[in-house]
Amino acid sequence: MGIVSNTKLVDIQMCSDMGARPERDELDFEFLGNRSSEPYIIQSNIYKGGVESREMRHSLWFDPTEDFHTYSLWFDPTEDFHTYSILWNNHHNVFFVDRVGIRIYRNTEASNDAFPNEKPMYIFSSIWNADDWATRGGLEKTDWKNASFVSTYKNFQVDACQWKDPYPDCVSTTTQNWWDQSEAWTLSTSQREDFSWVGRNLIIYDYCHDTNRYPKLPNECINSPWD
Repeated sequence: MGIVSNTKLVDIQMCSDMGARPERDELDFEFLGNRSSEPYIIQSNIYKGGVESREMRHSLWFDPTEDFHTYSLWFDPTEDFHTYSILWNNHHNVFFVDRVGIRIYRNTEASNDAFPNEKPMYIFSSIWNADDWATRGGLEKTDWKNASFVSTYKNFQVDACQWKDPYPDCVSTTTQNWWDQSEAWTLSTSQREDFSWVGRNLIIYDYCHDTNRYPKLPNECINSPWD
C-alpha cells in the first residue's frame, strides 16, 4: 500500500460483520494522521465480541542519514509502496510491515476469551476522518483544503479459506493450509530478532503497560509472544 496523503486515518482491517455491529470481531491496521515532518504512527487494535481498547502504536520515523534498511521499518510511507500483512490462525495474530513482525497476539488459556477465533472475517480498507482522536489526540484537525485524500494499492493478495456453514472444509484442525501448519504457529529465529528490535525501538504505546487505564491488567497481557 502507498499513501499519498496521511492527514486522515488510513485503515486496513479484518472484520466479522459487514455493518460493523457492536458484537463484531476485528483486527485493525491503521495509519493515524500526522503533522508534516512529524513521525508517522501505525496503530493496531483487536476486537473480540465488540470489546476493543487493545491498542498498540509504533512510531515510523524516516531518517535519511541513518542506515536502517536491514529492518525495513524506518520509512516515509508516502514515498513508496510497502507490504502490510496480518497472519490470523488459531494460535496467534501477527501484524507485519514488510515481512517484519511488529505485533504478536497469542491465543492461550489466559486470553482465549479475548482472542478472535470464532467468527469468519471480511477484509476492508478505507480512509476516514478521525480527527477527533487520531492526530495528536484530536488536537490536529483535518485540513480539507488538501483533499482529495488517496491511498493506493498494488499486488493485493489473500490466502484464506472461504466460510461455509456450519464449518468450512479447511477448518484449522485439518492443518491442510500453510497458515495452520506448525511453521506458522511461531516466528523463525531471524523474525524473532527483528521483532525484539521493534519492541525496543519503535513501540510508543502498549495497552498492556498502561496501568492508569488498566490498574488490573487484562489477562492476555501476561502472555509471552512465543509460548
